[in-house]
Amino acid sequence: MSLLSLIAALLLEQVVPLASRSYLHRWVGEYAQFFRHQFDAGENSHGRVAWLLAVLPLLVLLWLLYTVLLAKHAVFAWAFCVLVLYLSMGFRQFSHYFTDIHQALRDNDLQLARELLGEWTGQSCSDLNPQEVARLTIEQALLASHRHVFGVVFWFVFFMLLGMGPLGAVLYRLATFIGSRWRGAENEDTAFGAFAQQACRVLEWLPLRLTAISFAIVGNFEDTIFCWRTQAKEWPEPEAGILLASGAGALGVKLGQTVVLDDQPAYRPELGSGDDVDTDHLQSAVGLVWRTLVFQLILLLLLTIANLLG
Repeated sequence: MSLLSLIAALLLEQVVPLASRSYLHRWVGEYAQFFRHQFDAGENSHGRVAWLLAVLPLLVLLWLLYTVLLAKHAVFAWAFCVLVLYLSMGFRQFSHYFTDIHQALRDNDLQLARELLGEWTGQSCSDLNPQEVARLTIEQALLASHRHVFGVVFWFVFFMLLGMGPLGAVLYRLATFIGSRWRGAENEDTAFGAFAQQACRVLEWLPLRLTAISFAIVGNFEDTIFCWRTQAKEWPEPEAGILLASGAGALGVKLGQTVVLDDQPAYRPELGSGDDVDTDHLQSAVGLVWRTLVFQLILLLLLTIANLLG
């Protein structure tokens, strides 16, 4: 059921993009903000209670609904899994930015590319040159592909193997969303949001490394492992550093490096090895992401076959 649900959700998103997903994000944002407003007194314990109340009851409700549907008929449970995946994962949540920036760079419309990247990242990119725009676009795409696709796939499959339905997809997306919303000014950690950040790190630990290993297998294996081991820890956020360093190694390009964002120089260590990024490498990044997805689906197929034979 896991493999069929994933394939159906991915195909459904490509055929019928969810135009109202922005409303879903707004609702989840208001949901997270409600608990922060009610419980945020600046203490770690308050954040822990708020996180548990925001996440656990919703998961229990979804599990009960999945159980009822499964008792009625397996088709109903499968359709429910597809719906949950359709709402919580997919390339269309970020691919429009990537595609539009790529096209703008190909048309030599640097101003439009800067505006689109700034809207995507939430930072002013008005001082970036075309190579820097392409470099940051690849970085954003690698991070977004994990957060919106590969991380969701991992936890969805994990909870499905436990017989708990699509809870993993909801847990991962809700936890990462709350973690980002409960951070302080300039994305600084706060006492209230400490538990939410810890939950994100726990949920990211294994799927993030699986994504990096997948990059290595479908890309340049030796460079990926080398960059992961030697460069990832230099990135300000070590988790993101693993993804970016392994992605840069797999693509054979250089990411990171100091750029000017929000009219201020932002120091970023160099990641990867090989060529400097140009517009043509954007298509290579798309290929890497799709190869990684296909590889993970093949792994899931093999696990499904082994389970059936067992």
